Amino acid sequence: MKKTYKNLIYNTLMLGAVLTISSCKKFVELGAPPTQISFEDAFKTDAAAQSVVMGIYTAASANTNAFLTYITLYPGISADDVQYNGSDASIQEFSKNAILTNNNFVNNTWGNLYPGIKNTNNAISGITASTTLTASTKVQLLGEAKFLRAYFYFYLVNLFGDVPLPLKDDYAAFDNAVLPRSSSAQVYAQIIKDLTEAQASLPTAYVGTFRGRVNKHAATALLARVYLYQKDYANAEAQATQVISSGTYSLPAPGLAFINNSNEIIWQIANVNGFSVPGNNYGSAATAIPNYSLADGTYQSFESTTDLRRANWTAPKTLGGKTYYSITKYKVASGTGNEYNVMLRLAEQYLIRAEARAQLNNLSGAKTDLDAVRSRAGLPDINATLTQAQMLSAVEQERKMELFGEWGHRWFDLKRTNRADAILGTLRPTTWKTTSVLYPIPQAQILINNALTQNPGYN
Repeated sequence: MKKTYKNLIYNTLMLGAVLTISSCKKFVELGAPPTQISFEDAFKTDAAAQSVVMGIYTAASANTNAFLTYITLYPGISADDVQYNGSDASIQEFSKNAILTNNNFVNNTWGNLYPGIKNTNNAISGITASTTLTASTKVQLLGEAKFLRAYFYFYLVNLFGDVPLPLKDDYAAFDNAVLPRSSSAQVYAQIIKDLTEAQASLPTAYVGTFRGRVNKHAATALLARVYLYQKDYANAEAQATQVISSGTYSLPAPGLAFINNSNEIIWQIANVNGFSVPGNNYGSAATAIPNYSLADGTYQSFESTTDLRRANWTAPKTLGGKTYYSITKYKVASGTGNEYNVMLRLAEQYLIRAEARAQLNNLSGAKTDLDAVRSRAGLPDINATLTQAQMLSAVEQERKMELFGEWGHRWFDLKRTNRADAILGTLRPTTWKTTSVLYPIPQAQILINNALTQNPGYN
């Protein structure tokens, strides 16, 4: 029986879903329905193979897509930068760091990331096996698919810790469905392998418009982040330096940072309407309480009222005697506009390099990088006499004020720097536990794959 792509992207089962196995010989092969193409045909021509890979981007670009919602809102609520103002008990669990194993949003996070991996595995397999693609297209598309797989795994390992590591295509679907968890070290090793190979395969120039497809610099930028998370500071500094010194990017005024032609953008996921998932979630009518806003404490953490990020990326409004601080990095919440989902941008690279340099005791270099971000925000330079500990504290503060509300940065920062107990333990003393730094493995997944085990603190 032929394997087929449906709409160029599989309607995927969650990893561990029950599979029904039957013999193909018992059925008449009727061919693919009109909305499907065979696996073999998907990689016969450059145009067809490009459609497969572009479909992986497209699956993440819809404004209501759960993948982008789940990797920005719920990690933000878990930390101290996004405040949930609604009444959904399942979302309030993130606000308390007291998530139940049957939390539907956690299950959906798992169930939206693994289909992305399934699709990239299929693409990598099909592109690699193809003998009819032109050499340049084959190299380009493999680089993109490996980058995307690394991106999906980056979020899985940071949200859940040890996770299954399927790398085979659908012909090994049964094997993939019963995989146990691989160690975080193994997952990170695969992420670095994929990104290193993507970096070698991708061109420096962008393919297409609006930086919507990843290039060599995007792979380098994500690799810099991964090395920082792994405490490989020398490599983190080196990779971030490649991006910064490329001359391709710059830091515009804060109010211009998130429009789709911003020169700060390293990679963004485009969409048809021109409004982003964060913009849609953070936006609210003037007379309505925002469902999600900047946490009061984070707003009060701005160093100065003259910080241009405070003026351009937040909008206080008082309703019913309470003030809410809307997150307004993106200005368009619905309709049509000129904003996409900015996934990687230059300011983070300066902050990665600042932290790596501080860890390597290059305090003057760290200061230079912090000053670049602060200058764009209209703030004075950092004190030149800071100790290493003080410089690292300054980096943490700058990351908090620069990256709030974006893709779980604050949540991951608190965990990887071992600051979660100090910050969140103080903020939520009755519900915070050290084991809260990882989300539970969804109970629904454990029930259908008994090779999975639960994270500590959730048994």
